[in-house]
Amino acid sequence: MELAYIPSPSRGVLYLGPVPLRGYAFCIIIGVFVAVWLGNKRWVARGGRAGTVADIAVWAVPFGLVGGRLYHVITDYELYFSEGRDWVDAFKVWEGGLGIWGAIALGAVGAWIGCRRRGIPLPAYADAVAPGIALAQAIGRWGNWFNQELYGRPTDLPWALEITSSTDGRMPGTYHPTFLYESLWCIGVAVLVIWADRRFRLGHGRAFALYVAAYCAGRFWIEYMRVDDAHHILGLRLNNWTALFVFVLAVIYMVLSARKRPGREEIVEPGAGDGDDDSTALKKDADAESEETAEAADKASESEKPAKTTEKAADKGADSGKPSDKASGTAEEKTDAKAEKDTKADKDVKDAKVSDAAPQAAEKS
Repeated sequence: MELAYIPSPSRGVLYLGPVPLRGYAFCIIIGVFVAVWLGNKRWVARGGRAGTVADIAVWAVPFGLVGGRLYHVITDYELYFSEGRDWVDAFKVWEGGLGIWGAIALGAVGAWIGCRRRGIPLPAYADAVAPGIALAQAIGRWGNWFNQELYGRPTDLPWALEITSSTDGRMPGTYHPTFLYESLWCIGVAVLVIWADRRFRLGHGRAFALYVAAYCAGRFWIEYMRVDDAHHILGLRLNNWTALFVFVLAVIYMVLSARKRPGREEIVEPGAGDGDDDSTALKKDADAESEETAEAADKASESEKPAKTTEKAADKGADSGKPSDKASGTAEEKTDAKAEKDTKADKDVKDAKVSDAAPQAAEKS
């Protein structure tokens, strides 16, 4: 008798009125937001511009969803195209079924398109978002818990997962919660990449390669515990071989990249200032335009100064002419007054002479 276990939800969908909120889709969405948030912080810390990670994610996320679904449908085609199955179910992503290998592969194509449009090197972008992708996987794995899928062998451990559904060949009971193992492993991978990136200054895609290699190492032993139907090659599940192959490629890339391009990129986003975001860049452009306008106005005012100086000189000359006219007028008035005074004095002298001559004439007579 089990003393403890992890219960499974009774249903994987909640209804907000007429709108269904599916647990699997909700976990995927939350994972994407966390990946973009952490990737943005790391991108800005490397010298990139805030918002660039989200802009490129607009390309990477849809490509990743399509790639993940394609990988699942191709490797488990009998679930959709065998007798008694409905091929339309292949489009019902919300019911589960995303292969991480296809999601990363085609998501990288979308990221490459977004990076190319902005002139950004893809390896630098991949290094920035690598821990965020690992955390997104850790969150997304809880979608398997809502759907009661991807569990391991039967067990009576205290952390066993209780399966209550009997659809699609499920057998109610307690099993290894492989979704939980992978979720915890992905959190550890994110911590490892962040630590190694700070310690060794990984660049040119090596942080992303470390994430890939570390994830594959954990996926190999977790995949080995699963009991759901899968294709086998030489006694190993297909995903075991995929994890092994990708692990080798990631390690080879890390070794070769360290030899050819040691260190980290000095510039990850051309034209981006330290910590500048799009609003800051627009503000700087507006300030530059204002400065240019001010300079043009200053030049125009300087060209008007000589003309104004000439006008002022002319006005000053005119004003200076007014006192001279007044002075000349005053001098003329003084001259006229003096002449009139002299004339009056002469007349008085003549009259005096005449008056003196009159008695003398009388005596003679």
